[in-house]
Amino acid sequence: MYYGFDMGGTKIELAVFNEALEPVWQKRIATPKESYAALLEALRQLTEQADSELGCKGKIGIGVPGIVNHEKGTVFTTNVPAAQYQPLRHDLETILQRPVKIENDANCFALSEAWDPAFRHYPTVLGLILGTGVGGGFVINGTVLPGKNGIAGEIGHINMTLEGDKLLGHQVPETLCGCGKTGCFETYLSGPGFERIFTAFYGEKLSAVDIIARYYDGDHNAKLHVERYMSLLAHYLGNVLSVFDPDLLVIGGGLSQFEEIYRLLPEYLPQYLYGVASLPAIHKARYGDSGGARGAACLNFSG
Repeated sequence: MYYGFDMGGTKIELAVFNEALEPVWQKRIATPKESYAALLEALRQLTEQADSELGCKGKIGIGVPGIVNHEKGTVFTTNVPAAQYQPLRHDLETILQRPVKIENDANCFALSEAWDPAFRHYPTVLGLILGTGVGGGFVINGTVLPGKNGIAGEIGHINMTLEGDKLLGHQVPETLCGCGKTGCFETYLSGPGFERIFTAFYGEKLSAVDIIARYYDGDHNAKLHVERYMSLLAHYLGNVLSVFDPDLLVIGGGLSQFEEIYRLLPEYLPQYLYGVASLPAIHKARYGDSGGARGAACLNFSG
């Protein structure tokens, strides 16, 4: 059995999968955010409950909202302060008496999609999350590429280009990114960024949901806004795809539910691609909120 933990700032979900990656057991609890000892104890109890329910000692993978130092087995995460810089992997392996794999949650998202039956034939998969922030993960032949410092796939923190600035007409004020810098594409292409761009041009503060509803209703400003956003997204992805050159691009996060993205990207993207490049396959993510736990389970999955 494959145990996948999705450890977030508010909840920990454990989902267990069989050899066919079919879910067989699941449980959620609140995340002990302040006490490291309480966090370890919660993970121990969940694991032992699953062991008891299923009559086995499953292979463990954990997805965390932060940067994983694979050499030290520590994590940098502001969402779960109790785990910050702690030797989480070593301590869990000692407590649970089995190997533990830990990976960034965006990498787990990409891995979950790469192991979807319809996507397994793609050698390389780039996962892009357009949500509260912009994140990503890169999978090669079913294995995450974490990078030396655990930051491979942190594609939201590419800094705004001159071309991107021209597309926005120098009109959108810079805002501080969660990484501590300004100008990150995350601050423009995330859900909040989508809203900020609309406000900067049209003076109304609307949610992404309301802007999209206006777009479908034929509102002139909303249509211009979506065209501007898609141009910026295509320009950004042109740079990202030139680096990773994936066979498949999978998009998740709240904005991935905006179906026009999948219609418009093939129209907007070619002008920003490297000259000899062709479009990768582009699909909406299939697992939504369950992708994190499934991807964590996939850290030990070999197919």
